[in-house]
Amino acid sequence: MKEIQPTGSSDGTIVVVGSLNMDLVMRTPRVPASGETLTGHEFSTLPGGKGANQAIACARMGGKVAMIGQVGRDDFGTTLRAGLAADGVAVGGVLQTSAAGTGVAVILVEDSGQNRILLAAGANGTLQVADIDRLSAVIAGAAMLIVQFEVPMAVVERAVDIAHDAGVPVLLNPAPAKVLPEGLLARVAILVPNETEAALLADLPVRDTAEALAAARVFRRRGAGCVVVTLGDRGVVVVDDAGERHLPAQGVRAVDTTAAGDTFIGGLSVALVEGRSMNDAVALGQRASALCVTRHGAQPSIPYRSELG
Repeated sequence: MKEIQPTGSSDGTIVVVGSLNMDLVMRTPRVPASGETLTGHEFSTLPGGKGANQAIACARMGGKVAMIGQVGRDDFGTTLRAGLAADGVAVGGVLQTSAAGTGVAVILVEDSGQNRILLAAGANGTLQVADIDRLSAVIAGAAMLIVQFEVPMAVVERAVDIAHDAGVPVLLNPAPAKVLPEGLLARVAILVPNETEAALLADLPVRDTAEALAAARVFRRRGAGCVVVTLGDRGVVVVDDAGERHLPAQGVRAVDTTAAGDTFIGGLSVALVEGRSMNDAVALGQRASALCVTRHGAQPSIPYRSELG
């Protein structure tokens, strides 16, 4: 794909439209079986949400970032907005509502580093298309728009339409995986699913790099400009105008994979907005996510670019 550069009206800001959650995290030796009560290790309350995580990741990689989303008028919402602002993310587009509480994610983290996540959308689910319309100038003036599926699909589609009409490249992280609206991929410059999401959306098994490449070809045929399928410790496959390739992951000992994908997207996005090649952008994302998985938590685990060496 072509190098991504800020549009003439952009100041280089990456705009993230997405979710903000408070993560309720329990570390456990393993996931309990049905009907079983299991004693865990420790419990933490940590800021999260895929949208907010990706905004933080972009900011810590050195990007200029604005967040659009919604929280409740409660202590969790206040904490989440303050945390974003402390990392330099513009929060004027993070709305507050009395109609619902701030979104919550209950996360079980096994000793192996794998996680299981259960979401309660809360205020994320009450974000409206009208809210996006009121903030359309922010999206239209962006260097890149990042979206996921933890807010209503109508909101995602409207944000993508605004960006596409303004010539702003769209990065879609289709998580959690949902049926894609007709024509959505044709408006997406960069699609970044993990192996589970790729398998569900392509209706193909994705168990190795060859199958990941096959799924990526499906998305390209449906209109996506570039497809980057993340495969955890097996690396990344990329299919774009330059061809197909597999980029291996760094070998690290993972203790918690929470926010690894969000961290990868932060590094990838910032590097692309800086005008770097796709391979170089993937490499930055991989270095950031490799460090992320050696730490616990969502946003607390996301590294700063200065830590990457």
